[in-house]
Amino acid sequence: MATNDKNNKKMSVEEAGRKGGKTTANNHDKEFYQEIGKKGGDTTSEEHSKEFYQEIGQKGGETTSDEHDKEFYQDIGQKGGERRSKQRNRSNNSR
Repeated sequence: MATNDKNNKKMSVEEAGRKGGKTTANNHDKEFYQEIGKKGGDTTSEEHSKEFYQEIGQKGGETTSDEHDKEFYQDIGQKGGERRSKQRNRSNNSR
């Protein structure tokens, strides 16, 4: 088990994980995390079927629905509409 540098006591798994995560974050840049995220996504995609993604999407949607009210959906719909409108305007102006 790892030891805590401050007082030489045994470190919990949580503390060791936090310490390792901070060290990793200090040693790597955004591109590192993008690369390992892509690799993980590619591996997951290869190992799971369309049904897997449908199932986790369904679970996520149900959880979101349970945790948010009508106002939340109105707000994200408004934001999405505004963003889409800006994208269309940029596309039309570049022609």
